[in-house]
Amino acid sequence: MTCCCEKTESALEKLSRLEPEKTASLNAFLDQLPIGKDVESNRAHLIVALHQAQGIFGYLPSEVQQIIAERLKLTRSEIYGVISFYSYFTDQPIGRFKINVCCGTACFVKGANLVVEQFSRELKIKEGETSADGRFFLGVLRCVGACSLAPVVMVNERVYGNVTPAMVSKIIADCKD
Repeated sequence: MTCCCEKTESALEKLSRLEPEKTASLNAFLDQLPIGKDVESNRAHLIVALHQAQGIFGYLPSEVQQIIAERLKLTRSEIYGVISFYSYFTDQPIGRFKINVCCGTACFVKGANLVVEQFSRELKIKEGETSADGRFFLGVLRCVGACSLAPVVMVNERVYGNVTPAMVSKIIADCKD
């Protein structure tokens, strides 16, 4: 428990201490934005700021969200609302290999759920989790627009089509550091 007279570390101070190079990179990017006193104008920079921050840190921890909120003069709840709305953004660390299985209608009908289960067994993680070694993240998408290739698996930017549970081991093996 902290005393009311103790100085608490700000989000910027904490992040600067833990990730100095990344924090400097984020601040340099934010310094380039034409941020003003008008909140409405600043709001136009939110998506690009979050995109850049996630590119730098790999995800959007609370300290990064706080820095962006302070710099753009927005509320944390507004920042979190955008992060939680768009599936591209995440506030949790994800693995180096982001495995997403499409579970849209066409993919689901052709067995995407079985593919997810096989990835889960082989990686020993559940949907939405990152492996203990930080290499793999397992997620699902609602539709990737490649229904003729159903079921579809995306590993980072690479697309695999007509995936069966038997192909999961090979897909994992394709993931080289």
